[in-house]
Amino acid sequence: MRRAAVLAVVAGLLLAVADAAPVTAEQAKVPESREEIALSFAPVVRRVAPAVVNIYAKRMVQQRVSSPLFDDPFFKRFFGDSFGSLEQPRERVQNALGSGVIVDSGGLVVTNHHVIQGADEITVVLADRREFPAEVVVSDERSDLSVLRIDAAGEALPTLEFKDSDEAEVGDLVLAIGNPFGVGQTVTSGIISALARTQAGISDFNFFIQTDAAVNPGNSGGALVTLDGRLIGINTAIYSRSGGSIGIGFAVPSEMVRTVVASAQAGGRIMRPWAGIVGQTLSADLAEGFGLARPGGVVVNQVYDGGPANAAGIRQGDVIVEIDGEHVNDVETLQFRVATGRLGENLGVQVFRAGDIVDLALPLSEAPETPPRDLKKLDGRHPLKGATVANLSPALAEELDLHGAWEGVILMKVPRGTIARRYRFRRGDILLEINGEKVTRAADVEALLIRSSDRWTVVFRRQGRVLRVELSG
Repeated sequence: MRRAAVLAVVAGLLLAVADAAPVTAEQAKVPESREEIALSFAPVVRRVAPAVVNIYAKRMVQQRVSSPLFDDPFFKRFFGDSFGSLEQPRERVQNALGSGVIVDSGGLVVTNHHVIQGADEITVVLADRREFPAEVVVSDERSDLSVLRIDAAGEALPTLEFKDSDEAEVGDLVLAIGNPFGVGQTVTSGIISALARTQAGISDFNFFIQTDAAVNPGNSGGALVTLDGRLIGINTAIYSRSGGSIGIGFAVPSEMVRTVVASAQAGGRIMRPWAGIVGQTLSADLAEGFGLARPGGVVVNQVYDGGPANAAGIRQGDVIVEIDGEHVNDVETLQFRVATGRLGENLGVQVFRAGDIVDLALPLSEAPETPPRDLKKLDGRHPLKGATVANLSPALAEELDLHGAWEGVILMKVPRGTIARRYRFRRGDILLEINGEKVTRAADVEALLIRSSDRWTVVFRRQGRVLRVELSG
C-alpha cells in the first residue's frame, strides 16, 4: 500500500510538469528579428562610455633605501641606534590609478578624493585616448569626491546627465564603467543590491548605493549608470577579502555628487548645509520608551542656539522620523539628507513629540565660523610647545567631523619632534583647563602658558573622554 501511494504521487508530479510546460516542435521557431536574437546593453554603452575617463595621478614620495647592516645588533652596539641615520632619503614616483566622469561639457570631471589625494601631477585620458593635464577645482575628503578641470581648447566634451538617486529601487539594472587594474575602459552589469547603506565606514557621509556589478581597483571614481544612460552614482569602494570583486560594491549617490559639483561650479569652495543638532539613532529599546511602534529615526540630544534646527522649532527630545519626504532610519541618513539640500531653501521635517507628529520647516544655511578660528602656534617653556591651537566653532567642528563640539579650543597640529608631541598630545584634543583655569579661547591658552611654572596640570577631552595629566615644566 505504501509503495503504491508513493508511485501515485510521483506519477501525479510528472503529469503536472508535463501539463505546465509542454515544448512542442510547432512552438519552437527561428528568431525573426535582431531584437529577438540578442538583447544588448550596447546602445547605452555607446552613449555613455565617451564621458567616462581614466585618471592617472603621480606623487613624489620620500623613501629611505636602507642596508641590512643598519639593523645588525653588532653594528648598533658600537655605533648606536642612529647608525645609518645620515643616509639621504631618495625620491621616487608613486602612481595611482582611477576613473572619472565628465559632468560638464566645459571640462569638469568628477572622481574620488582618494584617487588624486596628494598628487603632484594628474592626467585625464579620454575614451578616444586623448590626454589632458588636470587641475583640482575642489576636493572633499568628507564625501570622498573631487572635481577636476581639463582644458579641451573650447571643444564641447561628452557628458553624463545626473539621475536623482532617490528614484533608484533595489533590483534596478545598472552598468559600472571604469578602468579596473589599468586594463582599459571596462563595462560590467548588475543590479542595485541595496540603497542607503549607512554602515560601510568608507567616508564621513556613510550613505551608499550597493551594487553587484563587478567593481575592482581602478574603478574608483567611475560611473554607475542606469539603463536610460544617466549617472546615478560614483563607484567608490568594494568589500573584498582578496582585493578583487566579490559582488559587493559601493557608490556615492548622485545627489551628493551633484552637491560637490555645484560647489565647484560656484567657485571651488564646498558649501554644505548644516542643521545644528546632535542626535542618536533610535534603537528598539529607545523606540519602546518613546512609544513608537518600531525603531528608526533620530533622537535630538542637543540643539545649537540660533542654528537652523533651533529656528525651525526642533527641541531636545524630539524624534526626527522624516525629512524631505524620506524616512530617516539613522543619524547617517539625516546627515546625508541635510548635506544634499540646497542652501537658502527649507526642508520639510516630521518629528515625533509627546505622542504626536509635528511638521516643521528646516531652513538650510552653512555652519557659522563664530568665533573665528584664530590659529596660534604655541611657543615657550611649557608642555604644549610646538602645537597649534584654534577656536572651535560650528564651521570648524563640521570641517573636522566633530559633531556637537561647537565651542572650546582644539589642537589643530602637533608636529613630530615637538615638546607637545613628546608629552603625547594629539591633533583633535580639546583643551578644557590649564592649571585649574578654564580655557575658552585660543588667546586664553597663550596667556596661561606665558606664566612660568615647574608643574602643569592640563585637562582635555579626547574622543569623548575627559583626561587630566600632570606634567613637569
